[in-house]
Amino acid sequence: MIKEIIKVGDSFIEAVSIKLGNHNLIILRGSRGYIMCGYLNMDVADNFGDIAIKITGVGTIQEALDTAAKEVSREAKNIGIYEGQSINEILKLIV
Repeated sequence: MIKEIIKVGDSFIEAVSIKLGNHNLIILRGSRGYIMCGYLNMDVADNFGDIAIKITGVGTIQEALDTAAKEVSREAKNIGIYEGQSINEILKLIV
């Protein structure tokens, strides 16, 4: 497991990479919501009312930071997050 603390403005997010089988589970967690790789089940995130963002095609924390949202939960949409938005922009909204 790899864990990093990443500065976003004056705040911080927690980034975690966990090896699962042949791929890594990547999570970027802020105080308001989280970004997760393709392991995220968006229906479950919506049922919980989470601010959740799905990213795909990443295997490292750095790749996660350099990509864009593939899918977003209803609550994420409610705070202005949209599909295709850069993760760097989203981090400012979920710290």
